[in-house]
Amino acid sequence: MKIKNQRHINRMRDSGRMVAECFALLKENIQPGVSLTALDQKVEKYIADNGATPLYKGYKGSGSNHPPFPGVICASINHEICHGIPDGRILNEGDIIGIDIGLKYKGWCGDACVTFPVGKVAPHVERLLEVGKQCLQKGIDAAQSGGYLNDIGTAIHGFADTKNVSVVREWGGHGIGRSLHESPSVSHVRQHGNGPRLRPGMTFTIEPMINAGTHEWILLNDGWTVITGDGKLSVQFEHSIAISDNGPIILTEL
Repeated sequence: MKIKNQRHINRMRDSGRMVAECFALLKENIQPGVSLTALDQKVEKYIADNGATPLYKGYKGSGSNHPPFPGVICASINHEICHGIPDGRILNEGDIIGIDIGLKYKGWCGDACVTFPVGKVAPHVERLLEVGKQCLQKGIDAAQSGGYLNDIGTAIHGFADTKNVSVVREWGGHGIGRSLHESPSVSHVRQHGNGPRLRPGMTFTIEPMINAGTHEWILLNDGWTVITGDGKLSVQFEHSIAISDNGPIILTEL
């Protein structure tokens, strides 16, 4: 794991703040009738205008034959868990859309995800959105210096169990810094053992994907989009954080 000093963390805070600014821009534009392409273009322009570089566009994933990701944002609608492609689909009243944004600014990365309601959503959808936010907060609260990495997944999984929702197991958080993906891998579910001890200067993402039904999933033929195994809704919320002696520092907020 790469330990960052205060100067590094300040640089990551600059990158993370820009990610948060992208979400503030999107919040004003997510409404019925808007296309995913239009949202992607707005974020791409904002990132370019502010001297940053998008991290997802062109990302090839695993394997030389894997298709490069075509968008600046990941845009996952309703039963899509993650890695949805920002294509020409149109948002409808009552949808939810999870948007994941990664960028690099002055050599340092920021990465976060927010699931937004589109117009007015049903009460059970509002509840799922709130539970998703709470799951992220439980994970952040558990990321304490002197504790253990697996405290995070234990806290998220335990809370999700009380809310009758499931946590996707196969995708977790990850270290972040000069590269989008660094060590460690951060599980969002209970693990055997404690994992590494958390130390000041560690930086990583916490990004639980919370499903209304089963935790099982299906990968679509586009090689990217992951959907729930039962067609029920999924939400995701993510922050990049830094461990400090005074508690976790959220790097991707305004």
